[in-house]
Amino acid sequence: MVDAQTTNQSILVVGGGMSGLTAALEAAEAGYEVVLLEKNPYLGGRVAQMYHYFPKLCPPNCGLEINFRRMKQNPRIRFFTMAELAGISGQEGDYDVTVKVSPRYVNEKCTCCGKCAEVCETEIDNPFNYGMDKIKAAYLPHEFAFPMRYVLDSSIVGTEEGKKCQEACEYGAIDLDMEASTFDLKVGSIVWAGGWTPFDAAKIEYYGFGEYKNVITNVMMERLASPNGPTGGKILRPSDGKEVKNVAFIQCAGSRDENYLPYCSGICCLASLKHATYLREQYPDCDITIFFIDIRALDRLEDFYTKVQEDEKITFIKSKIANITEDEESLDLLVEGENTRTGEQIKMSFDLVVLATGMVPNKMDIEPAPEVSYDEYGFLSNDPEKAGIYGAGCVRRPTDVASCVQDATAAALKAIQSIARR
Repeated sequence: MVDAQTTNQSILVVGGGMSGLTAALEAAEAGYEVVLLEKNPYLGGRVAQMYHYFPKLCPPNCGLEINFRRMKQNPRIRFFTMAELAGISGQEGDYDVTVKVSPRYVNEKCTCCGKCAEVCETEIDNPFNYGMDKIKAAYLPHEFAFPMRYVLDSSIVGTEEGKKCQEACEYGAIDLDMEASTFDLKVGSIVWAGGWTPFDAAKIEYYGFGEYKNVITNVMMERLASPNGPTGGKILRPSDGKEVKNVAFIQCAGSRDENYLPYCSGICCLASLKHATYLREQYPDCDITIFFIDIRALDRLEDFYTKVQEDEKITFIKSKIANITEDEESLDLLVEGENTRTGEQIKMSFDLVVLATGMVPNKMDIEPAPEVSYDEYGFLSNDPEKAGIYGAGCVRRPTDVASCVQDATAAALKAIQSIARR
C-alpha cells in the first residue's frame, strides 16, 4: 500500500474520446484534480466523427455538448489538445509523467472568424473525413470542434502563405513561432483511454481497398452519411459522385482471420445494419446485400436486427467473400465468393462495397514501457497486481459507446481508489 502522506492526489487521463471524457468528468466531479490529454486538436474522439450511434440512433453532438459543458464548469479539469504522453516513471500513487505538446500555431485569441482560411490556398487531406475530401491548410477541425479554435498545418508554416494567414488575422491569434514543447507532471494514478484505430483494410489485398475508389470502409460510410461529411450527407460513389443503387457490405473484413485480425470486434455487424438503414432512408429503391459469417446482435439490439431482416430490399447471405475486382469502364465492383449455406459460387456486381473492418486498440507505445498487462490481442488488462494504470473503453475490448461510458466510470473509480487517503 502506498503511504497516504506521499500519495499524489491528481489523476491523469490520456485520450479525449468518450471514454476519456467520462473518466475525467467522473473523477473531477468526485473531487479530484484531473489532467486530460488528447493528441487531436479537438476533444470527442471517433464519436465526434459519427452520424448516428447506438442504441438511440441519434447524432452524438448532443451528448458531447453536455460533457463539454460539464468540463467548462469544472475547475478541477485541465485539458490539453495536440498533446501526447511521452514518458512515465514511478509507481502507483507517485508517477512522474512527461507530456509532449505539438504546435497548433493558433492561440486562445482565435474567434473562428475564418479569415485565415479565406486567404489560404494550400489544401490538405481532411483527416476528420478519413481523407475523402480536402480542406484548407488553415482549418477548423469540424463545425462542432471543442475547443472551437483553428489549426494551421505545418506545411504552410515558414512560407509566404503562412504569413498571409497571419496578416489576415485581426486578433493576433496566429503564432508562427510556436514550437513543440514538453512539460512534466506528478500524478497519483493514470487512466489510459487511448481509443482505437480502424483495421487497415489495405492489408487485405484481394478486396482492393485503396486501389478501387468504390471500395470503402465502415468508418468512411459513417462520414458519407453525416451532414458535415465530404458530400453533405448524401451517400455517393467516391469515383464519380453518382447515386448508389446496389450496395454490398462485407462483414469481418480481415477480422476472425489469423492472417489479419484474429478476434471479433462485435460492433461491426451492428454498424453495417445501421448503415443499411442510412441507405434505405436516402434511396428507397436501393438494393443492399450483407455478406456475413455470423451476425452479432445481442440483447436489446436483436430487435433491430430482426427489423432490418424484414426489409425486402436487404438480403443477407452467409458467405466468405474471396475476391473483389473492378470493371474498368463502369467502375462497378465484381464480388466473388461462396455461399456457405448452399455451397453455390457467388458472382455479383455492385456500385459500392463497404468493408466492415474491426477495432485495433491503441497501446501505450512509449519507452520505457510502463508496467501494464495486455492480452494476446493487444487489449489492456486491468491486472490487480499492477495497480495504478487503468484501461478504459476500447483499449480494453471492442465495444459500443454506451459500454465505453460504463467502463470509463469504473476506471475512474479504480483510479480514485489508487490514491484515496486511508
